[in-house]
Amino acid sequence: MARRRKGRPIDGVLVVDKPPGISSNDVVQQAKRLFNAQKVGHCGSLDPLATGVLPLCFGEATKFSQFLLDADKCYRATFRFGMATVSGDADGEVTRDSGAPELTEAQVQDVLDGFRGDIDQVPPMFSALKHQGQPLYKLAREGITVERQPRPVTIHEIKDVRLEEGDRVDFEVACSKGTYVRSLVEDLGEALGCGGHVAALRRLSAGPYPAERMLTLEQLGEIKAEGGFEALDELLLPLSTSVADWPRVQLAESAAHYLRQGQPVMTSDRPLDGWVSIYEASTDTFMGVGEVLEDGRI
Repeated sequence: MARRRKGRPIDGVLVVDKPPGISSNDVVQQAKRLFNAQKVGHCGSLDPLATGVLPLCFGEATKFSQFLLDADKCYRATFRFGMATVSGDADGEVTRDSGAPELTEAQVQDVLDGFRGDIDQVPPMFSALKHQGQPLYKLAREGITVERQPRPVTIHEIKDVRLEEGDRVDFEVACSKGTYVRSLVEDLGEALGCGGHVAALRRLSAGPYPAERMLTLEQLGEIKAEGGFEALDELLLPLSTSVADWPRVQLAESAAHYLRQGQPVMTSDRPLDGWVSIYEASTDTFMGVGEVLEDGRI
């Protein structure tokens, strides 16, 4: 007999404003308890130091979490130059303290220009990537360093660069999946010849979810206290929002029927290739996601 899950079977996406000082999994567990939900997962972890947009997938939405993991992200970062740490952020032990050189905003902009576009980036040791089954951060905490291969990432945009008094630079970065802002900042520090680390990091968006959709854990607690589970459930966004920025395909009733039977279908209303979100035209019902095959069928 299958083991019965504890909690309520609810589906949808919730965008939480992750607070500093706790892990992304801590946020998941707190949300799971608040909603008394059967199944919850996050879509791309944030370091304990970091704050901001953390989409949580409930129930059936967990099937779409990989698409959010693969989505572009946007961050606001504070780069402290002149001091490097073992972890690349303010929580790590200082490994280099050369003092903050006098830099101009033009110098910083010139160096940043070299990081825009497609670049190769070496993932940090303090990351969840695995080596022989072990997360790198666990090895790093034991003082073990292993070789990591550079990975291609894309820095779509670096903007709103501000050189603050002293030793800090604030900037906003839009980037592809797999980009580590800590590695970007460490590379920036090396390019400036003085080292550096992330002093603060806030995620402003993840895929189709901007900061405007966020709710804090405190707000969720207050909403539950006032309106119970019914008020909380109203906050859950539909599954379709996780792929809201994908090309949208409308299927006639007959084509929708055959697709539900597992058969690829043909429709003129589609892109030439790639992933699409699929709706039944007569009811505007979200059916799921699909891929356009070489012969044009979905």
